[in-house]
Amino acid sequence: MNNFFKLVKKSTGTAKFGMVVVALWIFCAIFAPFLAPDGENDVDITARMRPPAWEERGTAEHLLGTDEVGRDVLSRVIYGARISFIVGLFAVVVSMLIGVTLGLLAGFFGGWVDTVIMRIVDVMLSFPFIFLALCLMAVLGSSMTNVILVLGVTGWVPYARTIRAQVLSVREREFVVAARISGARKGYIIFKHILPNVIDSAIILGTLEMGNAILSEASLTFLGMGIPPTIATWGNMIATGRDYIYIAWWLTTIPGIAIFLVCLSINFLGDWIRDVRDPRLRNAD
Repeated sequence: MNNFFKLVKKSTGTAKFGMVVVALWIFCAIFAPFLAPDGENDVDITARMRPPAWEERGTAEHLLGTDEVGRDVLSRVIYGARISFIVGLFAVVVSMLIGVTLGLLAGFFGGWVDTVIMRIVDVMLSFPFIFLALCLMAVLGSSMTNVILVLGVTGWVPYARTIRAQVLSVREREFVVAARISGARKGYIIFKHILPNVIDSAIILGTLEMGNAILSEASLTFLGMGIPPTIATWGNMIATGRDYIYIAWWLTTIPGIAIFLVCLSINFLGDWIRDVRDPRLRNAD
C-alpha cells in the first residue's frame, strides 16, 4: 500500500487528474440513488426545458436543467455513469478473455493454428467497427447485455495481436525451454510460465480500451441500436437532445462533456498504469 501511494505521489499531473475524475465518476455510479436529486425517469411536466441554474429561467432545483419532458439532467447524467462503467468494464473483460486466449494459442502453437487465428484477425480488421457492431445489434436486438457481447466480440483483436507478439518472445526463453525438456504439459507451460509473463500487457491494454468501449456504447445508443431509450444513458441523452440542440444546448452538451471527461481520464490513467508496469519505462525514471 505504501508503494502504491509513493507511485501516486510521483505520478504526473495528467495521471492524478485521471485518477480523481475516474474515482469521482465511479463514486457517482455506485451511489447514484443517493446522489441524484431525482430518479432517472422522474417527470415534472411543469419544469420542461428548464435551462441550467446559472442561466435565466434556471433554478437551483434543477442545477443542470431539465429535458423535453421535465426529467432532471443532472440525475440522468449520474445514473448514466452506471451504464457506461458497467458496459465498459464487462465489454473489456469479454474482449480480454477472447483475445488473450486466441493470442496464447496463436503464439504458443504457431503453424496452422497461428495462421487461422491471424487470418480471422485480418478479416475482423477489414470490417469497419461501427458497421459490424450495428449488424450484430440488428440481429441480437437492443439491450445492455447485447451491447456488452457485441463490444466484446468485436473488440478482442488488439488483445490477440499484442499477446501473440509477447508469447512469440516468451516461449523462446530458457525457463520455457527447460519446462518443455522436462516433459511438462503444454497447458501447464501456457498457464504457469507464459500467461503470468504476458498478462500485464493485456491489463494495460484493457485499461486503455475501456474508454473506447464507453465511447462505442454511446455511439451505438445514439444511433438507436444500443441501450433501450427507457434507460438513462449518455448516448440516449444526446440522441433525444439533438432535436432541441438549437434551443436547449444543455441536453447534448452536458452528457457529451461527461463522455469526454471519462474517456480522457481513463486514457490518462491507462498511460500511467502502462508507465508503472513497463520495466523499461520504470527503469528509465
